[in-house]
Parts: sequence; C-alpha cells; structure tokens
Amino acid sequence: MKKYLLPLMTLACGLSVQLFAQTEGNSPTEVIYPDKFIVTPALRDMVPAVIDESDANQQKPEMKDRVLRNPFSEKTNPNAQPTGDDPAAQKIMGTKSSIPTIVSFNGQNGNGTPPDPTGAAGIDHYVQAVNSYYRVYTKTGSGAAGPFALGSILFNCNDGDPIVMYDKFAHRWVITEFDYTSPYHIYMAVSTTEDPTGTYNSYQFTSTVLPDYLKFSIWTDGYYMTANYGTSEKILVFERDVMIAGGASPRMLIDTYNPPNAGYFFCPLSGFADGELPAAGTPCPIFSYEDDGWGTAYDDAINIYNATTDWTAGTLSVDFKQTLMTDAFDASYNSAWNDITQPGTTSKLDGIGGVFTFRAQHRVWTGYNSVVLCHGVKATSTKWGIRWYELRQDQSTGTWSIHQQSTYSPDADSRWCASIAMDDFGGIGMGYSKSGTSTSPSACFTGRNNWDPVNQMTYDETVVAAGSGAQSFTNRYGDYSHTSIDAVDGSVFWYTGEYLSSGSQRTKIFSFRIPYNASFDEFAASEINAYADENLIHVSGNNLPASEELVVDLFDIKGQKQSGVKVNTVGGIFSVEFPAQGLTAGVYLVRVGKENTSFQRVIKVSIL
Repeated sequence: MKKYLLPLMTLACGLSVQLFAQTEGNSPTEVIYPDKFIVTPALRDMVPAVIDESDANQQKPEMKDRVLRNPFSEKTNPNAQPTGDDPAAQKIMGTKSSIPTIVSFNGQNGNGTPPDPTGAAGIDHYVQAVNSYYRVYTKTGSGAAGPFALGSILFNCNDGDPIVMYDKFAHRWVITEFDYTSPYHIYMAVSTTEDPTGTYNSYQFTSTVLPDYLKFSIWTDGYYMTANYGTSEKILVFERDVMIAGGASPRMLIDTYNPPNAGYFFCPLSGFADGELPAAGTPCPIFSYEDDGWGTAYDDAINIYNATTDWTAGTLSVDFKQTLMTDAFDASYNSAWNDITQPGTTSKLDGIGGVFTFRAQHRVWTGYNSVVLCHGVKATSTKWGIRWYELRQDQSTGTWSIHQQSTYSPDADSRWCASIAMDDFGGIGMGYSKSGTSTSPSACFTGRNNWDPVNQMTYDETVVAAGSGAQSFTNRYGDYSHTSIDAVDGSVFWYTGEYLSSGSQRTKIFSFRIPYNASFDEFAASEINAYADENLIHVSGNNLPASEELVVDLFDIKGQKQSGVKVNTVGGIFSVEFPAQGLTAGVYLVRVGKENTSFQRVIKVSIL
C-alpha cells in the first residue's frame, strides 16, 4: 500500500484557539489554552466517597463511550492472510515455572461497565483509577487516600476513560479523563509534588470533537494524547514543563493526520518514555496497525509516524515515518463486538479490536531504542490471542525494525485486553485477561528474559485472579488494562486489569518480577560509580568483563546529551572523566552501556 499523508481540511477555530502554518501536507496546528485552572485541596484532607458495596454483584450501568466506535465487519478481502491459523502463534506454554506475584490486592470495582482500570507505581504508592473513581494505595495494598470520584479533582466530571501516569522524571502524578457530553472536554490533574495524597493542579481543555478512548504518554517535550476520533485522527500534546511548574496556562497543540484505518474503531498509541527520557528534540513516535482483511488496499503492517513539537513556534507536525510489514494476522472482529467465549452461556465479550492496547512503552538503550506493543487477533477461527512485538530503532539511522513478534495463544482459551512492558534488563512482562468454554474471565500474566529465544513468552502463565461465572447483560469488558514499571525498582512490573467474580466485574492490582539469572548475564556483578567535584564528573566501573568496549554518556535531566566517550575495560575496570565547568547546577544522568545489547546502567550525579 502506498503510504502518504493526504491533504487535510483546516479545522474551525473555537474559543481560545489560534492557528499556525504547518509543514506542507499537514493541517495548521490548533493551539488551545485551558478554560479552567484550579489547585485542588490535598487528597489526604478530603472526605472519601461512600461507595455502596452491599451488593457487589449488581450490574453496573454501561458507559456511553461507544458513540464514535464504528463497528467492525468480517473480512472484506477474500484473499486476506492468513487463510488458516495464525502463523506466528505460540501454541504451548512457556517451559519455565510460573512467576509468583510480589503483592496482589483487590482494586476498585467501579460504578460503570467496563471498569477501564488504569494505574501506576510511584515512590511509595500505587494509584488506580476506574470508571469513575480513583484511589491511592500504599505499595502493600493499604488504602492511603480515597476512594474519590474523578470529579473531585476534575471539575465535577465523572464520565470516565481515566488514565493514571507517574512521571518519574519530574516526580509528578497525572490523572486524566474526558466528558462525552458536548461541549467536550479533556481534564488533566498534575500533582504538585511526588506525594499523590497532596494537592493537584487541575486543567480543563475544550475539545471540538469527542476524544473517545483517549490514551496519554510521557515524552521529553510534552504529555502526548491519542484517541478514537472516528474520521481524521488527531495527535495532541500538552505543555508538560508548564504543568510541572504549576503554571495556569499550559498550551494544548493539535495536529490532524490520516493513518490507514478503514473507518473502524481505531486509536493510535504515542511512545511512552520509560527508563530514561529521549534526547530533547526527539520526535515522539506514533504507532497504529492495519489489517489486509480490511480490504485490498491494506497490508498486515505497523505504521509509524513522528510527532514533532516546537513550543517556541507553537507548532505540532505529524509526519509519516515508516511501515513495518508483520507476520500475517487476522484482526477482523465481530461487527456486534461479540468475540470472546465464556463458560455456560452463548453471550460473548468485546475483544477490544482495532487498537494497540495501552502502552507503547519506549526505552533508550545504547545504540538503539525499543518499543513493545500488543493487540488482539484471531489465533484460530474459535479463539483470540495477543499479538505482541518488540520494535527496535537504530539510533544512527532512525530506522525501525521488528526485532521479535509472536501471538500468545498457548491453549484453547482466548486471551485479550493485554498490556505489555519491558524492565531495566530487557525482560518483557505482559498482563491480560483469559476466558474460554470452561474458564471464566480471569486476570493473568506471563513474561520472558532478554536472553531467551525470540518470539516466545518463556514462562508458564500465572493466574492471579481466577474468575467465576459469566457476564451476559452486556458484552463490554475491560476496555483498558495497564502494565507499568515501578519508579524505584525498574525490574518490578505492576498490572491492573479486570476479571469476573460470580459474573460481576472486579479489578485486581498486582506486581511481579521476572526472575533474573546472573549466570546468563556477563554484566551481572558490574558496579558503576559517579561523583562530581568543582571541575570534573568522575565515572568508574569494576567487576565488568575483562576486556569490553563500553559507551559512557552524560545527559541532562531532559535527556539532552552533554558528552560521550567510548572506553575499554582493562581487567574489568574503567575510569573516565567529563568536564563539569560550564554545566548548569542540577541533576545529570550518567549512562554506561554496550552498543546494541540490553546492558546499561543509569545513575544520577549532581552538579552544585
């Protein structure tokens, strides 16, 4: 399929909107300021909501956010591939023993269906949001604040589709939602400190169209947002630096573009920085997929766009970057959203088709960047599986490639509504739901180490919350699940997702660590140290391989590279120095890594 950006229509200006010229082929950037701004009371001082759980199994009202979700059709291309089962399917469980959880506790049930669970782990807390409440927990599962209605900090709106993020680079919590009644709004609350029980700076932005199924990400130059807009897609970016500083008027920039989507329910994902921030000026990658089952004009492929923001000029441009042809898959979902089999009933659940599920986690390594993605597919004619990918980008050329891909479908059950992430050692963890003719919707996870054979989840499945019963009053399920990485320990995964208990929705929150085997890692015993004096930043390493070429880089806290050098270990030791004179006082990052491998260590050093 020929990939290009189509000419776009200029969007009408509204209140608090300005237009700036764009790169040829793009629409002008919309620049929107918040309609409202408040500083909330401290959550620890607020009175929690009283939620009636006397009948926890009662049906929850269905959320109204399907209004822009154009239903799928079965394959319109009779020659679409594959013609049989998924050729990339992993059909057996991993042979390594299942991974135990570190902690596991019940999340909020929510007051709407589906619950849309989302959450993240900060320094000492985990914050979860559902439709339409949020709550702060300690990392052991005790309540620290709440539950509160989303509207308690988001201008009395409780329409849902929340996203929770912990911005570890700025030590801020971000809680978002939308409303689905015109005039439409996007709401964002950004904590004033790293303490989620404190105060928040809260913003209301007007949106000209409903931002259904909105997703957010953290990037060097902004908080990026995508959504299901029904026709032409939009990328939004919010002025992160101003929000972090508590400014009252951060800008929201909008650009419109047309990725292949065949008019179905569709939501791209923006790159979500983890590990370390990309260098300042790095475009934020945008990912979506297309399916040859949509028609003869489409391929089984991943499309990548670059979103480039210039806050000085007040512009955002979205430009096509690259198409990656994938192994054949079938993502043609049922037109009535009836996809996932349950036990004891003919009622089926929504398989969440058409989208990469949250997040598109981005990591910077030495010599390359990585992104992990996943989405639902038909593994066979009777069950669904999870197609997952690790993409890699060559830092010298900017070119993306598929490092590994597979469809997780190890037995007769369907698996879907997944969320995937990568830890500091290159291990991959994936949480999801599963269901089948004899399995009620349950919350599970699996994973792999970075040294394992590619295209496999090598650990046996862990069932954290075994479901019971089936849901028949609606096919809405999940919509969201969320895997994040602990802000303190980059080897710990946190997941929140839905399961059923006696046929009624529940959410679970749990954490796990992919086992680390030092015998497979020649850098397992490595020690990296760094300190600064008046003139120099001193970096040293020991317990490294006897003779190894490494790259030592110095970055500012925004990811801008200040200096870098290649060094060779001698007897497992190296030492290098960077000039400190001329550097602005503050925190810097020293990264030591080996090119094109998953070994790297990042440590902070302060210049006074």
